[in-house]
Amino acid sequence: MSTLIASPTSELSLSTDHHTLISRLESAVGQVVRGKQEVIRLAVVSMLAGGHILIEDVPGVGKTTLAQSLARAVGLAFQRIQFTSDLLPSDIIGVSIFNQKQQAFEFMPGPLFANVVLADEINRATPKTQSALLEAMSEQKVSVERKRYTLPSPFLVLATQNPLEYQGTFPLPESQLDRFLMALNMGYPPRREERELLLSGGVDGLLENMAPALASDELLALQERVKTVQVAEKLVNYMLELADATRRGDQFTMPISTRGVQALYRATQALALCEGREFAVPDDIQRLAVPVLGHRILLKRGGGGMDESRSAIRQLVAATAVPV
Repeated sequence: MSTLIASPTSELSLSTDHHTLISRLESAVGQVVRGKQEVIRLAVVSMLAGGHILIEDVPGVGKTTLAQSLARAVGLAFQRIQFTSDLLPSDIIGVSIFNQKQQAFEFMPGPLFANVVLADEINRATPKTQSALLEAMSEQKVSVERKRYTLPSPFLVLATQNPLEYQGTFPLPESQLDRFLMALNMGYPPRREERELLLSGGVDGLLENMAPALASDELLALQERVKTVQVAEKLVNYMLELADATRRGDQFTMPISTRGVQALYRATQALALCEGREFAVPDDIQRLAVPVLGHRILLKRGGGGMDESRSAIRQLVAATAVPV
């Protein structure tokens, strides 16, 4: 199976071009995903930060469409994995098959060996199969029979999941949730956009004819550019204060991890770049706190799922002093 492995060799004049590239990417996705500009912006922020995205909502509101349009917009090697209860880890990673000619076992890569992997309805698979993604998402490598294989670069997992109250779903392990940089909620489209969607005949044709908005080296160059965005020390302390607030008291059974704070830092840099700034501001952190941190905590009182966790993060942000 052929995969596209990008090389960050192009030199972009990002001081002038980066905003144009980001706008082009968002515009391309917006042609397919209508009326969801904030969701698109956050998804692009996650991509530029090099993070994986979890999209949660009820069936039929465009989760898979968003994931597919993001993959097509960056023109990278794309694989879709439909997660089901009988899916095995080897169906994702690949298997070693005995080669009669070579008289040796040969590794046959699975669909995980792509730049963009759509894990559709990830919580319909068993926890054992879900965990097959852990090493890939954290280290961009997979281990098979005591051998490690490196995945293509860039590498991005876009996962969709239905709410847990739907039949045939399994909750994602906390360790895996923590590896998603963002968890996004689609919601229903505005009435005007939904009407236009009905009259136009749907998004299948738009997806089929969608041309890449960015080349692979442009995406990699943007990801490198994100790392240069300045984050003032007072903003770093602000992020740490938000994390510490989840580690104090008895409200949380699972507070924000160090990985979670790092994710917020990277996402803040990426959002600042998307907004056309060379530096981060407190509003960036406040805007990102819920999508970056909301899926990483567990409340002691239980119930409510991710919605209640997001509400708890909003309360923390409201109660934490903003640096000036």
